Formats: sequence, structure tokens, C-alpha cells
Amino acid sequence: MQPLLIAVLRAGIAVAILGGLFGQFVVIPTAAADEADRFPAYAPFTAPYVAVAIVGVVCVQVALVALWRLLTMVQRGSIFTPGAFRWVDTIIGSSLAATLLALGVSGHLALADIPSPDDGMDVLGALAAALVAVGVGASFAMLMVIARGLLRKATALQTRVSPAA
Repeated sequence: MQPLLIAVLRAGIAVAILGGLFGQFVVIPTAAADEADRFPAYAPFTAPYVAVAIVGVVCVQVALVALWRLLTMVQRGSIFTPGAFRWVDTIIGSSLAATLLALGVSGHLALADIPSPDDGMDVLGALAAALVAVGVGASFAMLMVIARGLLRKATALQTRVSPAA
């Protein structure tokens, strides 16, 4: 892989991690506080939903760190080694954790009696968004499991070719 491409990808990962930190410390708590101020009936839900949102961002950041490590392995030419599986497994685990968080939020939104300042469309919209997140997270996790299988086969082929060469 070209060094310039690796540098651009790393810059993108760094920006995403920093953006996540900004979201965790500024955007998420501020938005939740604003909603609780606008509609006080949301106040009991503020802390749990802020916590879940922050943990969800942490899941993404963990996956980004693992991706950074995989890029390092690509740069060194050591991607087809057993060490790469740990980082792919980390990405799979963090995506499953985020998916389970979204599933929990979906369940809560569907079953809890959450008051609404409007006709309930905001809660339905949040439920739809959480369900989409569950679908996307599950799909991504399955895609990464497939990628892990391909990495396993490529690593086995690389291992068979290397000693003879």
C-alpha cells in the first residue's frame, strides 16, 4: 500500500477519534441537557442515554484504534500473520458491543412509556434510528467475520508459500 494512502487513512482515523472525543465531552452531554431543558419529562432518561451514547462512541474509537494497528501491519508487510487476528477480533467485538447497545436502546424505546412533547413521532424516529443502527451494526459485524475468514485463508497461503521461497 502506498505510504501516502496510509498517511491519509491515519489522518482520517485521527480526525475521527478526535471528533469522537469532542462528541463525548461536549456534543452528547450538551444536546441531552438542552433536550431535558426543553422538555423536562426527558430528565430521567438523560443520564442513561448519555452514558449509552458515550459508550457507543467508545466502541467506534476502539475499532478505529484496531484499524490503525492493522494499517501499521500493512505498512510493515506483516498483515498476513497471526497477530492480525487479534485486531480484526477487536473490531468485531466492538461492533457487536455497539450493536447490543443499540438493541438495548431499541428495546427501551419500544417498551418504555416515554413522554413526548409532540405526538410521539420523536420517540418513533429515535426508535427507527436505533433499529437502523442495529441492522448496520449486525451487517458490519458479519462483514468483518467474513473478512476474518478471508484473512485466515490468506495467512495460511502466505505461511505455505513463505518457507519454500
